[in-house]
Amino acid sequence: MVVKRSVSTSLARAFFYIVLLSLLSTGIAMLTLASSLRDAEAVNVAGSLRMQSYRLGYDLQGDGAHIDKYLEQYNQSLRSPALLKIEKFWVPAEVRNRFAAINHAWAEMENHVRKGDLSWYQANITGYVAQIDLFVLALQHYAERKMMQVVLASVVGFIAIFTLVFFTLRRFRHQVVAPLNKLMEASASIQRGEFEYPPLNTQLPNELGLLAQTFTRMSGELHKLYRSLEESVQEKTLNLQEANRTLEVLYACSQALTVSTIDQHCFTRVLQQVRHKTPVNYLEMKTSDNWKVQDGIQRENVEWQTLPIVLEDKALGLLRWQAPAGVPPLPLMQSLANMLGRGLYFNQAQKHYQQLLLMEERATIARELHDSLAQVLSYLRIQLALLKRAVPAENQPAQRIIDDFSQALNDAYRQLRELLTTFRLTLQQADLPSALQEMIAPLRNQTDATISLDCHIPTQALDASQQVHLLQIIREGVLNAIKHAQARTISVNCLTSPSGIHTVNILDDGNGIASLTEPEGHYGLNIMHERAARLGGELTISRPSQGGTLITMNFRSPPSEPATHETPVNL
Repeated sequence: MVVKRSVSTSLARAFFYIVLLSLLSTGIAMLTLASSLRDAEAVNVAGSLRMQSYRLGYDLQGDGAHIDKYLEQYNQSLRSPALLKIEKFWVPAEVRNRFAAINHAWAEMENHVRKGDLSWYQANITGYVAQIDLFVLALQHYAERKMMQVVLASVVGFIAIFTLVFFTLRRFRHQVVAPLNKLMEASASIQRGEFEYPPLNTQLPNELGLLAQTFTRMSGELHKLYRSLEESVQEKTLNLQEANRTLEVLYACSQALTVSTIDQHCFTRVLQQVRHKTPVNYLEMKTSDNWKVQDGIQRENVEWQTLPIVLEDKALGLLRWQAPAGVPPLPLMQSLANMLGRGLYFNQAQKHYQQLLLMEERATIARELHDSLAQVLSYLRIQLALLKRAVPAENQPAQRIIDDFSQALNDAYRQLRELLTTFRLTLQQADLPSALQEMIAPLRNQTDATISLDCHIPTQALDASQQVHLLQIIREGVLNAIKHAQARTISVNCLTSPSGIHTVNILDDGNGIASLTEPEGHYGLNIMHERAARLGGELTISRPSQGGTLITMNFRSPPSEPATHETPVNL
């Protein structure tokens, strides 16, 4: 935009016109007053003419010696500079005509005076003096008109200056003061962060119009930047709030897993924390061995969202939830899945560690038995052999007692070896299916029978001690089938019902158990019953109609106690 009419130029032009009007009105007044400088002298001279006229009439009555002198004085007065200027063209015609009439009458009067015609002079002096009076009156009116002209010029000049000042101030107010006030109001509004202000006049042809246009464009850009900044701040605030909620959830979940022993109760607390702190309706964690922990109410016709639980490229399970679209944030659930993966990993590591402790304890017991009881039994066997040689063969009663004692000693030694073998069981896998496969692998080398294994009991449902007891029961059952049943196939099935009851079936197609009671000198079945009782279950042995032997054990995992936070586990 180009400035068409500058404020400074307009003000300078207005001041110039004001000064010009002042000079014009003042000049007219001064000129009028200058032309009135000899008006009083002209009136005095005109008045003296009247007096001189009467004096000439008086001298005509006397000797007349000074008539010429008085006529000369009269003519000088009549031709004085104050009266000669009356003949100028700008003098009113009435004054000039009255002066011309006096001059014409004086010429006649002077002629009669010089002739000494006193009677005519006296007869016409009154009319002549009347003309002088009219001339003086004309001079008076002329002087008054000039004063009126001065007053009129002053009044007109004042009115013109006042009008010019009024319109200048009015225009200055409309084009300068009012726009400046609007700019101040707009600036104050923008300072308060309010960009809705009365529109500025951008059509002014002066600098304020350009300023208003620039200010409007600047405020528009500032408004865009301000809104953009507000939106950015709001977005960052929402992100920070979301991050804070995410950290709170993750911290609560970390606290739930920061315990001495990670069990089912810990994972349940994690899911509860997530559901209570986020708008999740239902949350479920399912591991690869069909162990499931859930929290909330599952709803039909609600879309599922799923994330894999992976640790070091190893799939450990799935995390599923039902929630409104867009919540909770996917990074939060991804972090939760990673945390649950680490929790599952440490759960297995803890179980493996506990298994190792149990195995180490049992190995210690086995070493103690081997170094003490096994040595004593071996010594007794040697001494019994020596005793048998020392007793004569003809002493049949003694030989029978020695044979019975030897049989019992051999059975005790064999039972001890089996017990040592059981105590020396070592496992390298923490999850139940892998541990079963590892345990059964060496048993397959001891028989031609086919041993099949199908395990669906979740590893997380059992602690290390329960898992070891279960492994020992299954091993004892499979060993009995290998040693006594002469079976071709041996199957081991482990499953968990929806109600949480675990069932283990060991079935073979062999000869079938001869008696459901333990033979004298054998303790395997009793040990299996004792282990089942420690698991809180019941073990039954039956002979199916199709033949063979079926060992069934039903038990339920005891409820987990809330874990303590005494020994943190770093996830």
